[in-house]
Amino acid sequence: MVTKNQVKYIQSLSHKKFRDEEDVFVAEGPKIVGELIGMSHIRVKQVYGTSEWWAFADKWKDEPWSVTIDEADLERLSFQKTPNQVLGIFYKPHVVTNTGGWQLLLDGIQDPGNLGTIIRIADWYGITQVVCSEDCADAFNPKVIQSTMASIGRVEVTYTNLLQYVKQHAHRTFYAATLGGLPMQEVKPHGPSALVIGNESKGIRADLMAALKSFVTIPRIGEAESLNAAVATGILLSHLAR
Repeated sequence: MVTKNQVKYIQSLSHKKFRDEEDVFVAEGPKIVGELIGMSHIRVKQVYGTSEWWAFADKWKDEPWSVTIDEADLERLSFQKTPNQVLGIFYKPHVVTNTGGWQLLLDGIQDPGNLGTIIRIADWYGITQVVCSEDCADAFNPKVIQSTMASIGRVEVTYTNLLQYVKQHAHRTFYAATLGGLPMQEVKPHGPSALVIGNESKGIRADLMAALKSFVTIPRIGEAESLNAAVATGILLSHLAR
């Protein structure tokens, strides 16, 4: 049985302040937890699993960080409406990735589900660095972690002033996703490049847009006003990051 202090500690990790203080994040579910445990650069702090989980993850059941709990205890710990066998607490990865290839710049992406999906899309296209404005959602928010489906362990997410970042990386071509840019089929990237995605409702902020020189758009055929930020990211990268 888990203690009240354990429940209180894990529930506190829903808040960025406590995640930052402890330098940890929470992941849930067999696929995500199992994949993160298997990453050599991810350190495990504690894993709480039901007997069903440990039957699947037998090779880890004797690790010092493993704890067997029942379904009722998992419900007390979980951030999910329907807990799924296991909850893991992991130390945040601190990995400096190769910045020579494609990057994603995210300006004001505030929906945790969108951010997590974009990180997962980046992983799909082999992009290992996502650079966020300081007002983006926290990459280690539990909702973001679940949406990444463990891609958070392969993609480095950093936060900075994007306007300064663009000015400091003049060797890189930054492609701003806009409604009035060059059709994506006509864009032929070369050299270090980055795709810039703006806020879900406001787009890329004006001062950052003014510093960008290359613009790309997804040609519209129907009448929809706009696309979801994560959907647009996936479509654009399918043409640009080849």
